[in-house]
Amino acid sequence: MEIGFLETLKTQPLWTSKEHQEIWIMGTCLNLILVGRNPKKLEDVSSEIQSKFSKTQIKNVIFDLTGDLSEGIKKITEAIEGLDVGVLINNAGISYPYARFFHEVDDELLNNLIKVNVEATTKVTQAVLPAMLKRKRGAIVNIGSGAAIVIPSDPLYAVYAATKAYIDQFSRCLYVEYKNSGIDVQCQVPLYVATKMASIKRSSFFVPSPTGYAKAGLRWLGHDPRCTAYWPHSVIWALLNSLPEFAVDSWRLGFCLQIRKRGQLKDSRKKE
Repeated sequence: MEIGFLETLKTQPLWTSKEHQEIWIMGTCLNLILVGRNPKKLEDVSSEIQSKFSKTQIKNVIFDLTGDLSEGIKKITEAIEGLDVGVLINNAGISYPYARFFHEVDDELLNNLIKVNVEATTKVTQAVLPAMLKRKRGAIVNIGSGAAIVIPSDPLYAVYAATKAYIDQFSRCLYVEYKNSGIDVQCQVPLYVATKMASIKRSSFFVPSPTGYAKAGLRWLGHDPRCTAYWPHSVIWALLNSLPEFAVDSWRLGFCLQIRKRGQLKDSRKKE
């Protein structure tokens, strides 16, 4: 759960992301402010980026999105003071360790899902938007999820899907509010990406790597207010939309029940 702020030569994009190691694809024209809870990881990522793009300037800020948001937002505000933040990409997020019924979601997980996926995105946007509005230019990209848009329901991931539905509506409302003020707001809706959060280690044609998705996502900046940036995901979206909702619900429930079963088995083995 980490945030990166990207600074261009003329305007500064601000990037909230869990996959810092993938940000370097943008580094040829960007200076960066990386924010995260792990100082060593931030330093390692900074070194990796600078080894590829020696002209990139990087500043690290320590901030855990599951911690004190007020203190974290204060650090962010101080870090971007005086910078022309031209693009904000809210990509930080968490999900369930594995599928589970709503009554099995403990308070800590419930609170963290809401804090990271809803509150943090809202608060970071609130901190950055006024300066964009003053300059009458800027772009905000929020990363949603197919769990809230592409499928009619995501059983056993209810809270996660609900937080992403918030992101979709939040983005659409801001798009309408500020489209005539020079600020473009977009919600990108990925399906599965090969990340630790998705518990997918290998990428494939329909499951891109973080780098593959990031490249696709960047090409869609400034386009539709809601989009699926990675085109194979659009194929899946079209297919699912052609099926009756009850059929998709039934398939998804069975799929998630299998994930729950595997997760519980893994937990039981750890306790042995």
